[in-house]
Amino acid sequence: MAKNKVINYIEESYDELVHKVSWPTWSELQGSAIVVSVASLIIAIIVFAMDEVFRNVLLQFYKLF
Repeated sequence: MAKNKVINYIEESYDELVHKVSWPTWSELQGSAIVVSVASLIIAIIVFAMDEVFRNVLLQFYKLF
């Protein structure tokens, strides 16, 4: 009985992925990848800048002691 449920689940999942899901086109996928890459680069630069600022602030603070 449990085996039938598993097989039924797999068959329904396959049917949904093949017939009901709308997959992006290759150009849409490339566009999304570029947006994600640019956003990741911007976030990395911001985090790097914050890290450098905090590092310099702490170095100046430790030099006081």
